[in-house]
Amino acid sequence: MLAERVRFTPGRVCLFLALPLLGLVLFALQAQQGIVEGVLAAFEASSSQASKSLLLHYSWWPRLAMSLLAGGGLALAGVLMQQVLRNPIAAPTTLGVASGANLALMAATLMAPGLLVLGREWVALAGGGLAMGLVFLLAWRRGLAPMVVVLAGLVVNLYFGALAMVLLLFHQEALKGLLIWGAGSLSQNGWDDVVYLLPRLALSALAAWLLLRPLTILELDDASARSLGISLKHLRLAGLGLAVFITGCVVSVVGIIGFIGLAAPNIVRLAGARRLGQRVVWSTLLGALLLATTDQFLQRFSGALPTLIPTGATTAALGAPLLLWLIPRLRLAGGQPPGGATGSFGRRHPAPGRLATGLALGLFVMILVALLLGQGAAGWQWLSPGDWDVMEWRLPRMLAAAGSGIMLAIAGTLIQRLTSNPMASPEILGISGGSAIALIAAIFLVPSPGNLTLVAAGTLGALITLCVLIVLNRRSGYLPERLLLTGVAMTALFDAVRSYVLAGGDPRGQQVIAWLSGSTYYVDLSSALVVIVVAVCLALATRPFARWLDILPLGAPTARSLGIGVDRSRLALLGLVALLTACATLVVGPLSFVGLLAPHMARLMGFSRAGAHLLGASLVGAVLMVTADWLGRQLLFPQEIPAGLVASLLGGAYFMWGLRRL
Repeated sequence: MLAERVRFTPGRVCLFLALPLLGLVLFALQAQQGIVEGVLAAFEASSSQASKSLLLHYSWWPRLAMSLLAGGGLALAGVLMQQVLRNPIAAPTTLGVASGANLALMAATLMAPGLLVLGREWVALAGGGLAMGLVFLLAWRRGLAPMVVVLAGLVVNLYFGALAMVLLLFHQEALKGLLIWGAGSLSQNGWDDVVYLLPRLALSALAAWLLLRPLTILELDDASARSLGISLKHLRLAGLGLAVFITGCVVSVVGIIGFIGLAAPNIVRLAGARRLGQRVVWSTLLGALLLATTDQFLQRFSGALPTLIPTGATTAALGAPLLLWLIPRLRLAGGQPPGGATGSFGRRHPAPGRLATGLALGLFVMILVALLLGQGAAGWQWLSPGDWDVMEWRLPRMLAAAGSGIMLAIAGTLIQRLTSNPMASPEILGISGGSAIALIAAIFLVPSPGNLTLVAAGTLGALITLCVLIVLNRRSGYLPERLLLTGVAMTALFDAVRSYVLAGGDPRGQQVIAWLSGSTYYVDLSSALVVIVVAVCLALATRPFARWLDILPLGAPTARSLGIGVDRSRLALLGLVALLTACATLVVGPLSFVGLLAPHMARLMGFSRAGAHLLGASLVGAVLMVTADWLGRQLLFPQEIPAGLVASLLGGAYFMWGLRRL
């Protein structure tokens, strides 16, 4: 075993990638113009065989150079983030920097295109800096503690993604050109981008080298580092600021390239690079080789594919399984011990029944508002309950929103109590993303799929995701960090599938966009009745499990001593979570935060015991989704913001506020 580890070195890993890259490069040159002529074309476009020579000089060689530069830059940014935060799951994509840059470019394209003339790199830098600044703001009170920073980056990433989806939904034609770029495109039409990026990355590499010794001190604990007279906040600010600059420069040129900044540093660490200097050098080289090899494979086989696949989506699709393989091998600091998380929120209300009655009355009032109050051609007006012309489309939307809110809230409550992790939810842990991947596959692979087929596919996707969560986290006792990391991987895989669908130009992609946004616009009365009936039935089905949910957070030995079959009970509850998530995702998409928000709000109100917690969370979830659907119809009237996106914005804001309580 020791000999095998010695042979697995960073140099050999890089050589393992360099050899196929060299073979692909030689094959491409030979196929296009010949190896010698192709190499000469990198320096000058010859007049002989002008078309091929020009193609090599202005497109193929710049693309190869850009893939090497972008991969190396993202890997360097990942090393800096992981060193500063002492956390192997930190990366440009997991901390929201890339999504912030992407959102800024989308907003500038729509609202201030003149800024792009001055330089899109500055717009991307501003967006990435804003995202990282928001992360700093959320984590500054805790001294930029690594776990809090990663949680803040996760929610900022999801929040900015929801905002980007809002812009895309209303301006699909104007932003169509950004879809492929936003998914990570290395296509080049000259050397300008390479000339722009090369000096900036060279200066960044020099700055990283100068910061090498101070950043090495961060490997010590905080108390030891402070005893050496080091200001941890300012050192972390310098390291993360440099990483943001590198990411912004890369994103402004090639879009969002996923997982290079996360995978390369972890691979070289596992290969034996322990010192920071070694990780900086080998990670940068490995990141360049990873992206270049992936892009060359993509170009080699692109002719056999029915549509264009962005390189960024490909790296995410390949990186997600790699990250799932890495999770059991990474050393992560333990979070709260199991059993301590669920009891740390709120207080127990002396009369939960009376509190539930109050919530039910609030839900009834919100239902009346959603049905009777709204904007029309004459402004705000109350409708008569007998006005069926308007009520026939308001009623189905209200019922579908309430039903999906109930199901997501129950699923979130079950998963939080099972894992004793207050940050767990179907959205955060990737269960909604896994269900969404299966639903998208069903839409594209099954001719005219019915609702039953979609529910079955979504449930299967959620179950597969849950199985991955169980297998990867069972031995670690379901540590919050490992659960979150698994969710990051599944969410990234979902993002890759979504990017491929949106960039392919398939007409069914518009249907996927509408569904991903969580709109209830297309729900008819019969479907809405099915949703609300299924939600109520599944809610009633959870009632017999209340005793299990009270005892399981106490630990497996205690549960077994009280006569509970731990494995059997967990399997039954996780199956119920999968079914709830699939049914809700089918209605409001995978972007909602209701599964995280509703259980927290219910516990803060005083619903402590499992039975009361499930009831309170169900009512809160219904109120949230009905309110979100109503607000989405009124805020930009006559245009609409889908209920799922409104819930995401409300839930993301609550999550960011809640991080300050950690």
